[in-house]
Amino acid sequence: MATVEATNEAMATVADKAPITAERKVPLHLDTKIPKPYLPRALSAPDTENVNGTWGHKHNNMSVLQQHVSFFDIDNDGIVYPWETYKGFQALGFNMILSFIFSIFINAALSYPTLPTWLPSPFLPIYIQNIHKAKHGSDSGTYDTEGRFIPANLEIMFSKYAREVPDKLSLRELWHMTQGNSVTYDFFGCE
Repeated sequence: MATVEATNEAMATVADKAPITAERKVPLHLDTKIPKPYLPRALSAPDTENVNGTWGHKHNNMSVLQQHVSFFDIDNDGIVYPWETYKGFQALGFNMILSFIFSIFINAALSYPTLPTWLPSPFLPIYIQNIHKAKHGSDSGTYDTEGRFIPANLEIMFSKYAREVPDKLSLRELWHMTQGNSVTYDFFGCE
């Protein structure tokens, strides 16, 4: 009996004296839905409904993080300039003002860490090959520091913060997620 109790305690996801652990639940038995959900994936982004990633998607031997950023690389040259970020946000349905603000802020924050040289560029290019260098601490943990995708962390993010609709985050839920994942003194980490 003591062994069963010890196992239950070892696998507990809620601590009574830490109420936040009950508020932000994590999924149980994720390993029955996704094979090895803790294993970082370099080329595909599986989830509980697509265990092999998006069907028919071509990864072009890019990491999942590189694939994510390449959406904004309109001319497919491996570099994302602010005007491409702007057009990408327009394609996602954002208005002109927000698209402009996001494009300047994102390229200003991510350009320098991804440059192949130590000299800054006034054009604020983001080099997709080096995007893993721009990862910050206060994020969802969905990507590791090399740009690989960790399925368990994506599922945990939605389990913890998606309250209204299980597979979507409202603006309020997104705010709660950024606050919940914030790391002290990480001034760029407001993802």
